[in-house]
Amino acid sequence: MRVLLTNDDGITAPGLRALEEAVTQLGWQPVVVAPAVEQSMCGHRVTTHQPLKVEQHAEHRHAVHGTPADCVRIALFALDVKPAFVLSGVNAGGNLGQDIVISGTVAAAREAAYHGLRSFAFSHYMIRGLAVDWRRTASWIAEILGETHPQEQAHRTFWNVNLPHLPPDVQTLPPRVPCPPARSPLNVSYIRNEHGFAYTASYADRPRDPGSDVDACFSGNIAVSLLHV
Repeated sequence: MRVLLTNDDGITAPGLRALEEAVTQLGWQPVVVAPAVEQSMCGHRVTTHQPLKVEQHAEHRHAVHGTPADCVRIALFALDVKPAFVLSGVNAGGNLGQDIVISGTVAAAREAAYHGLRSFAFSHYMIRGLAVDWRRTASWIAEILGETHPQEQAHRTFWNVNLPHLPPDVQTLPPRVPCPPARSPLNVSYIRNEHGFAYTASYADRPRDPGSDVDACFSGNIAVSLLHV
């Protein structure tokens, strides 16, 4: 089974390698079409007024000088990739609540859903000072995909999945919690310096709406949200 992989952290990101490893564990064929450089927080921006440079790094592996949504479009309509579904991630950082409209990772999954393809956006919440076990991440995602992809799913919906950041001795897959995105806005604060205004808000201090994706993920669970385009 052929699966299209992309992300917003760039084609060399460790999260993308973890996603490839998960797909390989399941015996599926990954086709990577990912941004040449990091495109974090670009939202659903697409390129239509200038050419998109595409570099082939290997068979089934292309780097696009564009956004994650561009990558999905190029894969489907220029490179003629015909995937069973599309996976985006694994993002180095959560994509919860208000992040969903900002995230390039989520935009790639949303773009695929617009074109009638099943898709998943995977993100990994990060706690400063705690190393990420990307091998564990790959194992968890393989298990999640093995459980989820056979399930019935409404047309033009896609999954947004956020993994918690747990200590390295925790290897067992955490509980999967179906939940809606948080509605409270992110904290926003700035400090003035010689260059202008620097963003200083703490992601970890954001509101934890009860029952939301933020609450689930920050509680050590895997937040699973089925979103509609």
